[in-house]
Amino acid sequence: MEAWKTHYFPSLAEFVRTGGTDFLRSTEELRRELYGANQDEILKHHEESVRFLFSFADPEDRMTLAHRSLLFLTEMLIAYRVPEEAAAREPEAKPDLTAAIQAVPIAEESPPNKFETVLQHMDSGVALFDEAGNLRFLNVQMSRFLQAPRRSLIGCTMRQLLLHPHLAPKTRKFILHMLREMNRYHRFHGEFQDADGRIFLVGVSQSEELDGDYLVSVKDVSEYKQIEQAAFQNDKLAMLGKIAAAIAHEIRNPLTSIRGFIQLLLPYLKEIGKQDYAKIILSEIDRANDIIYEFLNSSKPTAPMKQTVLVGLLLKEMILLSESEAHMKDCELNCEIFDPYLTVAIDVKQIKQVLLNIIKNAMDAIHEVGDGRKGRIDVSARREGKFALISIRDNGKGMDRMTLSRLFDPFFTTKEAGTGLGLSVSYRIINNHGGTIHVESQLGEGTEFMIYLPCTDGKE
Repeated sequence: MEAWKTHYFPSLAEFVRTGGTDFLRSTEELRRELYGANQDEILKHHEESVRFLFSFADPEDRMTLAHRSLLFLTEMLIAYRVPEEAAAREPEAKPDLTAAIQAVPIAEESPPNKFETVLQHMDSGVALFDEAGNLRFLNVQMSRFLQAPRRSLIGCTMRQLLLHPHLAPKTRKFILHMLREMNRYHRFHGEFQDADGRIFLVGVSQSEELDGDYLVSVKDVSEYKQIEQAAFQNDKLAMLGKIAAAIAHEIRNPLTSIRGFIQLLLPYLKEIGKQDYAKIILSEIDRANDIIYEFLNSSKPTAPMKQTVLVGLLLKEMILLSESEAHMKDCELNCEIFDPYLTVAIDVKQIKQVLLNIIKNAMDAIHEVGDGRKGRIDVSARREGKFALISIRDNGKGMDRMTLSRLFDPFFTTKEAGTGLGLSVSYRIINNHGGTIHVESQLGEGTEFMIYLPCTDGKE
């Protein structure tokens, strides 16, 4: 491609956007390149560029676009004139500008074809950059991703795009991070996560069919990743169930025998002053039995025996059960019920186990901060569509993204004395009730667990 063609379209697009602000400086290189070019080629390329801009312009802006593009062409053809000293020797070489300008047809609106409409409204963002890095095309989804009108982006270079006033700082940071990663590892397809935790599948390709242009595609795959993570979680729990069924009883049987023999030896150990050893052995056997019990529950909790309860009464009971421990750990418990008549059909024992486990984890997270601030746990319930939403929010130490991604994995724990089974059991219990559980957390600020359980009154 001739050099002037590379610079013509972005210069025209900028002139149309700005009305010619700083025109001489921004088009200085292009005006030099036009000297010696074929005039018919200039007119043809101008017409193609204007038609392209028309396809992105709103109906009310098309008159302004046509007027400014004509002014731009006039300026370019003036630049095309032979320099004054050459003109003195060859006056006949001057082109007839009036005839040339009048020969350029004004672009008319043409309805987009079916395939263009599909491309514009597909769920993936698509953009096309030429070899010089100028943005030639983008669809509606890419415009939404950049949060800027398409007509203000067409013709921008990558630098102009990054400095665009409509571009949000976090989007600019995400694009820069993505470009650095691609350049560092020389991979032009991959998944990238933005500051809000959304995951995007990004690809950059160049092929002969594109005449050297670069095709950029961006797709938000966050929901697919959540579905994939849920399926992966279920697979892990299913595998855990198979392991539990095979070994749990084989472990509990010898532990029961050992415990019985230690109790038989207890009187003899008291006589020789070694009863403390017996107490330690018994307590450790009991702890091992508790771990096995949790292990069995995590693999296959018993089917819920449901009864209809008021969510407000359930939460108030949880507050009463947790108040004494919260006071010992200097935590303030608050409960807010937005709908006092909100009911759910649940196995009360199992859901209590879930709520108490999460509240206890919140107390531990606050206690681990250790900066002297007052701990606070806010428990609330409200209706969201067909579900009752129970929220448990704390101002503890929070969690990083890696911890969040493994939070419901069996045996994963950040506590020294933890089994890593409490939350995996909770996940399965809520799932068996037809609900879901989500977690949001930020380091140094706290964590919020959101439990969704189906309502029983049929209201939406």
